[in-house]
Amino acid sequence: MNDRDQAVLSEAWRYIPSGKSNAPGIGSFSRTRVDRMIAFLIGAACIVHGAQAFGAAISVEPPVPPVAIVITVAAFVALLATILGCLVNVLARPLAAIFAVVYVVGLMFWPLAYQEPVLPSAESLWQFYLVDIAVAAAVVAFRLSLQFVWAIAAPIVYGAARMAIAGFDSEAWLPVGFEVSFGLLLGGALVAMAWAIRSAASNVDAVRTNAVRSYADAAAVDAAENERVAVAALMHDSVLGALLAAERADTPRERTLAVTMAREAMSGLAHADSDDADTRDENTTVSGIADEIQAAAKEFGIGIPVERDGATEVAVTGRVARVLTLAAIQAVANAVQHAGGAGLSVSVRGKEAPTGVSILITDAGPGFDVTKVPGDRLGVRGSIIARVSSIGGHADIQSNSDGTVIAIEWQGGDRW
Repeated sequence: MNDRDQAVLSEAWRYIPSGKSNAPGIGSFSRTRVDRMIAFLIGAACIVHGAQAFGAAISVEPPVPPVAIVITVAAFVALLATILGCLVNVLARPLAAIFAVVYVVGLMFWPLAYQEPVLPSAESLWQFYLVDIAVAAAVVAFRLSLQFVWAIAAPIVYGAARMAIAGFDSEAWLPVGFEVSFGLLLGGALVAMAWAIRSAASNVDAVRTNAVRSYADAAAVDAAENERVAVAALMHDSVLGALLAAERADTPRERTLAVTMAREAMSGLAHADSDDADTRDENTTVSGIADEIQAAAKEFGIGIPVERDGATEVAVTGRVARVLTLAAIQAVANAVQHAGGAGLSVSVRGKEAPTGVSILITDAGPGFDVTKVPGDRLGVRGSIIARVSSIGGHADIQSNSDGTVIAIEWQGGDRW
């Protein structure tokens, strides 16, 4: 993708709403917000399960071994940091990773706190309430493969620690097996659900990215086509037209037309890199369009009045007015060049609600067959039809042996 395509793509993404902060880059709009939602929900769940675990931890009858105190403090400090990180979306992943590791490591060293075997009681260890919280922390912190590792490892390590404390007594297998199976089922479901939601969000992002890229490609093609039309019109109106007029100039009127077209050619080429000619923003009126057409006809040596009808004071944007004026001037130039200006008349009509402009150019020349105009003749195709189409307008050309009628129609809309 070149720089222009990237610029168009970035401009398109600018119109897609985003949050006030932590705005995702191109292609990660939904996935980033889903990750944020998952982290927030896990942070809220940590509060509930953390409160249950804390209640179980402080209810342990003294004396409490030093190893148990260290493991308990480390686990709850890491849990508190994870809760804050997930809720405020600050360092959520590294803090969740720390808790997931601290929890599993703490379980491995927990049997060291017991000198003699202790059978499982009716109440579970406080670590049981955090088994699935450790898996949830892995969902926030790790990639999918490690999430499944934690979903399996955390309950199994918990069960192994419980059995070690009980001295692997046969009476401990049933209650510990129940706790481990519960942890495996809930942890696996949690990982699978998070994976499904994230996959759906990633698919949405992929579809959105493809749609925006298609829009960018279409915009680039449209811009290139408009540029081609503009260049073709400039070459015909300013250069080829001037050369042809000079070569065919036999009468004073034709020489005046050739001089005027040559002057316009030099001016157009001098400002070829400027957008002022076709993209100025100043509004004008329908009457102003008629004035410009009449002035151009006068320069061609044809002093014709331009009729004004309808809502002549309706405002028209500068770019649209310029395109309509240039198309009408080209039609007048064709009438002067090919019909000698015979029977030439121009009328401009303004419309309101919705805004619109109609321009009618007629002459009494010999006419021509519109369907047989060569492809390299740009006066009709490039300077009139394509030019008017570039602003959403329409140019209709009717010609026969009695003369030629060119009707230029434009109706405003949201785009213009």
